[in-house]
Amino acid sequence: MSDSDQHRGGDKPGPPMGPPGSVSEGRSPADESRKKHDIRTVGGSIWALEHAQDIVTVCVGVVLIVLAAALLVSGIYDFVITVSQKKPILDEATFLLDRVLLVLILVEIVHTVALSLRAHRLIAQPFIIVGLVAVIRRILFVLTPGATGQPPVGTAELALLLAMVAVFVAALIAVSRFEKREE
Repeated sequence: MSDSDQHRGGDKPGPPMGPPGSVSEGRSPADESRKKHDIRTVGGSIWALEHAQDIVTVCVGVVLIVLAAALLVSGIYDFVITVSQKKPILDEATFLLDRVLLVLILVEIVHTVALSLRAHRLIAQPFIIVGLVAVIRRILFVLTPGATGQPPVGTAELALLLAMVAVFVAALIAVSRFEKREE
């Protein structure tokens, strides 16, 4: 007989050894029931918050899609009207390019929203792509000859925009390599 068997009173079985926090550690069944109720309440609250987040995310996605469609239709309509009036096409083409790139940014944001709905976590890659498209859109817009309403772009601003492109591309490569290592 070991020392622990003698300590418990010989060959008599001791109290059942359960997991910490179980009834066998001296808690009453009422305490155990209350603990289970608290866990269900917290779990229910988390479930409700996750579903509320999903509903808000879906609503944001729908609004972004409607906005993207409206911008695309409006841009195409304005372009067709301008071309039919035989006005200079360069200004309107610049405006249409700006609109199309803005629609692309909105679609990428919707894609990011859909990914976050599926995974229930934020994924960095789509955000980096949105930033990259936004910077490229700005570069194209400020460098397009005849862009109306734009002051001339300075060398410092252009250098900053090009540096941002380099940073976004480096971040995209780093995130892609990091995600491959996790798999």
